[in-house]
This record gives sequence, structure tokens and C-alpha cells, in this order.
Amino acid sequence: MKIGILYICTGKYDVFWKAFYESAEKHLCPEAEKHYFVFTDSEQISSEGRVHKIYQERLGWPKDTLMRFHLFLDIKDQLKEMDYLFFFNANYTFTKPISTNDILPTESDNYLVGQIHPVAYHKKRKTFDYEKNPQSTAYIPATAGKYYFAGGLLGGRTPEFLLMCFTLKNNIDKDLSKDIIAKWHDESYINQFFSVVEPKKLNPGFCYPEDWFLPFKKKTLLLDKNKLGGHAFLRGADSETRFPVIRSKLFKVKQYIRAASYKLFGYSPL
Repeated sequence: MKIGILYICTGKYDVFWKAFYESAEKHLCPEAEKHYFVFTDSEQISSEGRVHKIYQERLGWPKDTLMRFHLFLDIKDQLKEMDYLFFFNANYTFTKPISTNDILPTESDNYLVGQIHPVAYHKKRKTFDYEKNPQSTAYIPATAGKYYFAGGLLGGRTPEFLLMCFTLKNNIDKDLSKDIIAKWHDESYINQFFSVVEPKKLNPGFCYPEDWFLPFKKKTLLLDKNKLGGHAFLRGADSETRFPVIRSKLFKVKQYIRAASYKLFGYSPL
């Protein structure tokens, strides 16, 4: 079985590559043959072995994230050689073994995989931050949508994944032609698609932010971008200084209390 790993790290985001690659090799589907398709402008990363470098210059914010489906489809002929495809945000690292049984979808999942957002797993539908502009192709009416998915992890069997990318690319292009960009960029378009085509749902343990406390087994760790200068610095904004932003102690306490309450009362939101 061949699994293609899609990874974007333009600009300063190449700082995450080494930890991602080494932890993925150790923990992510070790029983499968993994190929890494790395979209980057970094001179520190080269094509060797199962790492395939695709030169990609920075597109600027928010296109660096919004146009990801366009990038994937640019190399669709290479990707068709894979059995499954998975995209991971640059700041992912893997902390525990993740088998193919853990993440591969089945027919009942429409052969697709989505990631329940760690911020929204315990919230009610009415609070989900879906796109509210009815002129956008990412719009989700109040009568639709049951989950809120994170944009940092998605995957599926190759034919279904590429079809999803084609649909999302077209939706984004339609909006751009009307000078519309959905509120949360690619994540908004993903949520609209998954509100119609329901995927396998990974719990937040597969999307575990650093320094958070969640009632799930930690399979991955999302490294805190603030500790490396913050989003703006990593995106190449000159005005951002590279000083760590200290997380609020109150925020950590709230996360801990929430996680403890779920464990104490045995409530599972999924």
C-alpha cells in the first residue's frame, strides 16, 4: 500500500519539516510505503528517496493556504500512483503510533477523512463558525452541518480525494471570480463539502495543540507557532518580530478543567 503525504512549507515554515518527517517515519502508518510530496521554496529540503520536492513560491496570505487544492491537482498524475492521500499542516508532529486501521476510510465514510476541530468538538451546531455569506460557495445554511472540521488534516482514497480537490478548487475559483474569499479560507470550503459528503471523523487526539488539555489520547502534537515567532512571522511579514508569545495561564486552566470534567463524568462528544 502506498500513502502519499501532502505537505506545504513555503517561506519560514520549513522550520517544521525535520520534526514532521522524522516523527511521521517513526509513527505514521509504519506498515505502509509512504511518499512525501513537499511543496516548498526551501533550499534546505531536497528530493531524495521517498521525498519528492515540488518547487512552490510563496503566494502570500491567504493564498498560501487557500490555493492548496490547486497545488495538489498540479501534480495529480504523480498522486494517482498512490493508494491513499493525506494532507497535514506544517506544524504537525506524531507522538504515538497511528496505524492504517486508525485513519484509513471505508465505503461508509465515502472513502474520505476529516478532522474534528479541537476547538469545536464540545460545542453545539449553532456556535460553529461556518461561512455565513450566501453568495459564497462555502456557505452552509442553518439547516445543514453537524460537525466543524479543521483544515489541517484531511485525506482519503486517491480517486475520492482528488475528486474532492477538484470540487473545492472549482468552488474557490468561482468565489475568487466574484472577489469573495470565505471567512476561514480553505477550512470553510472543506466544511461545506463535508456537510454534504460526510467523511470518517478523526477525534481531536489526532489534532492535539501543544500545551492544551483535551479528553483524548494524544496521537499528534501541533507545535505552537507562537513559540517560533507567530503566524505573521512565519508567513514572512516584516513587521512581526520573532519573540515567543506567552500563552495565557487562564486559557491553560480552562482547557485543563474542561478535559478533567469530561473524564470525570464520562461524557464523550463524538
